[in-house]
Amino acid sequence: MGKTKAKSVPDRMSVIYRALRHAIIEQALAPGAKLPEDAIGERFGVSRTIVRGALSQLAAEGLVELRRNHGASVATPKWEEARDTFDVRIGLERLVMSRLAGRLTPEQIRMLKAHVDEEEKARGNNEQLSIRLATEFHIVLADMTGSPVLARYVSEVSSRCGLILALYSRPHSSECAVNEHHDIIAALIAGDARRASKAMEEHLEAVASRALIVQGPTRDRDLRDILTSYADEPRARPVPKAGGKSRKR
Repeated sequence: MGKTKAKSVPDRMSVIYRALRHAIIEQALAPGAKLPEDAIGERFGVSRTIVRGALSQLAAEGLVELRRNHGASVATPKWEEARDTFDVRIGLERLVMSRLAGRLTPEQIRMLKAHVDEEEKARGNNEQLSIRLATEFHIVLADMTGSPVLARYVSEVSSRCGLILALYSRPHSSECAVNEHHDIIAALIAGDARRASKAMEEHLEAVASRALIVQGPTRDRDLRDILTSYADEPRARPVPKAGGKSRKR
């Protein structure tokens, strides 16, 4: 049997991308945190060129800011853009609700319930994972529409909202989020688009209402120590796919 081939550049870039993305969404890397290419490359055993590719991908999604002669850092959304960002998200997710109400396949329903079960398990036990799962719930719903455009924009704006909450919010309330996610699933299964849209809007308004004007204290942790938690664990995986387009009536 031949030797196992080394990972390709795209594979290694994807590993770094996923690790950084999860660390940002879970708020282990706070807004404004520096992301030096050499430190990241050393942690993953890759060149700065590969790290730069992963950072560029995150920058395209609005999660990282690249500044000439200043390097990369986790994006820091301004307070002034917070309300607009949530309003855009509400509009997008209303569209997701209208596309999915009454059209979920049995497999998609099973997948959503399994996702919320994971949220239940994380609640009170793993706050960082709870935050990421709450965000991914919305991304999975958007992916279930079968629309790459909706999936992309919901993913980007949801992640951006996460950065806003990391800067300006009260502590995350996973219990509230899990209960609201149950309500959304129930409305979609019932085929009630109006109820689903209302449940989603109330859910996102509740999330937005936790935002504060006062910026939270910064956390000073070594980047390599943070990434150690994300480099090798099973949780450093892609956002789960929804298993195809929803069934049309």
